[in-house]
Formats: sequence, structure tokens, C-alpha cells
Amino acid sequence: MARSTFYYHLKQLQKKDKYETIKMEIHDIYKQNKGRYGYRRIRDDLQNRGYTINHKTVYSLMLELGLKSMIRVKKYVSYRGEQGRIAENHLNRDFKASRPEQKWVTDITEFKVHDKKLYLSPIMDLYNREIVSFTLADRPALQPVLDMIRQATANRQKIPGLLIHSDQGWHYQNPQYQHLLQEKEIKISMSRKGNCLDNAVIENFFGTLKSELFYLKKYQSIQELKKEIKDYIHYYNH
Repeated sequence: MARSTFYYHLKQLQKKDKYETIKMEIHDIYKQNKGRYGYRRIRDDLQNRGYTINHKTVYSLMLELGLKSMIRVKKYVSYRGEQGRIAENHLNRDFKASRPEQKWVTDITEFKVHDKKLYLSPIMDLYNREIVSFTLADRPALQPVLDMIRQATANRQKIPGLLIHSDQGWHYQNPQYQHLLQEKEIKISMSRKGNCLDNAVIENFFGTLKSELFYLKKYQSIQELKKEIKDYIHYYNH
């Protein structure tokens, strides 16, 4: 080896890593969020902490650290044909709201642990993407959906102009569901048949929840999963 080459590499080894602090922060954010964050969300969190860095650099540093996020999506379908009255698509993919309690979206998703199933039914406010109410049930029955509506409206007066959007699942066509919403003076909106893009925001939430929670661990019981979903929704909202 040439003398100059030897001293060049020796100098490089002694040089301090300029990303040392950033790497520590990346590892801290990744660990704090239980491996759920990919490079874009870690970049955003770094910027919130006062670091100026682009997503490509964060991506490279995460590769160097051996950190990555996983994404998988599975959808439960509740459509059983026409079971009742189909509402018009009043939301019409306008997923922006100018104030809270203007536009809510809802749907149901399914989880499976061994031979048992769990169904999550949440309501999301499109103003800030907050989950304002949710129920967990062992069967895809109507009662948890009604309970979800009652929870969401329990501490509220009648909300003028509120719209709730869903797909055409049998729960939402049910007369009891529609009558309860009429009592609360909440306008009903439904997606077009077989078009998941009409309710894309709540679908995206389900995908995020499953990739950041459900697919990262092998659950031993429904009770364990219930607890962690409750913890996750609190984490997600805050």
C-alpha cells in the first residue's frame, strides 16, 4: 500500500461521523414508534425536532442502520346485496373538512387470531383524521355499530350539518342504523357499489393500523389484540 493511501484511510477512520447524532435520533424515533415508521415519517419527526434533512438522506441512513417499515393490507367486505335503503354518495370523495364534526367516515375491518375473529368499527373525523369512537366485537353484528354511533354522540348536542359516510355494507342499510342517525339529525352518505376509493381515508387507516400493529406480531389471543388495538388508537390520535 502506498504511504499516502495508508494515511488517507487512517485519517478517514479518525474523522467523526457527521450523521452520528441524526442516527441516534432515527433509532430513537423508530424504537419509540415500535418500528411502525418508514423514512418519510421519520423525516417529518426529525424536522419536528429541529433537524433539517431530506427524505433521501434519512432513507440511506435507515438502510445503513438496518431499519425498515413493513406494509400489508387486508380488507373485510360486509356487502351482502341490497338489504335496505341505499343512500346517495353525498361525500363524493371530498375528504377535506373545514371544521370538526362536519364529515365523519366509518367502516368495519376484520382480524383473525388462530380460529377466532375480531371486528373493529370506528368513526373518523375528516377534519383532523381523529378516531372519535370505535367498538370491538367478536362478530360482525349490528349492535356494535349502533353502540359506536351512540358513543360518538353521547356528549354532543345535535350537530348541524354533520354527514357520516360508509360503504353499502348491510349494517349501514339496516333501518335501525338509519333511524338512529335520523334521530341524531346526521345525514347519511354511501359509497357506490364496489368502489373502495369512495371511502379511501378510513380504508387507509385500516391499512396503517394493520401494517403498524397487527402484522408486526403473532397474537396469542383476541383479548391481547383488543388491548393493543385500544392502545394503538390512543397512540394514533395523539
